[in-house]
Amino acid sequence: MREREDEWTGLMRSAISGDDAAYHRLLRAVTPVLRAAARRGLTRAGQPADQSEDIVQDILLAVHLKRHTWDASAPFAPWLFAIARNKLIDALRRRGRRVFVNIDDFAETLPGEPAAETVPAGEVEAQLKSLPARQRDVLQSIAVDSASIQDTAKKFAMSEGAVRVALHRGLANLTARLRGQ
Repeated sequence: MREREDEWTGLMRSAISGDDAAYHRLLRAVTPVLRAAARRGLTRAGQPADQSEDIVQDILLAVHLKRHTWDASAPFAPWLFAIARNKLIDALRRRGRRVFVNIDDFAETLPGEPAAETVPAGEVEAQLKSLPARQRDVLQSIAVDSASIQDTAKKFAMSEGAVRVALHRGLANLTARLRGQ
């Protein structure tokens, strides 16, 4: 392990001095190690390990772009692994935390959908009649008759924005009245 790190440090020093062959050898040497580390990190995070190649490419690109920031008097491996850790974290953040659980085994224990609460038609009509005419007409059209905003706007010669405002105000009005009961 120590020999490998010393070899990498020597190759990076040569690469910084302009030795392209040493740089290529370094990249070939670190790639399998980075690939294994990326797979381990993804697996630990509950992500599919087959996504590791994208992370490895991000790491190699960052190494190439930031190689001038490496301190030639310091070992190379800690610098490399800091970049690798940060790129793995970035990739996991972009993906978000997703945990997939197969629910087939729990199908019998999961509750079914709750029954929809029905409101008597007479009560709906009574509540709608308590609204101002424009709000009542818009709510009736959209909520009861299932018309679209566009169709409702044409029906009442209103702009779509005015229909949305009347709908919002009507719903707010109904909510306030129902909470007051």
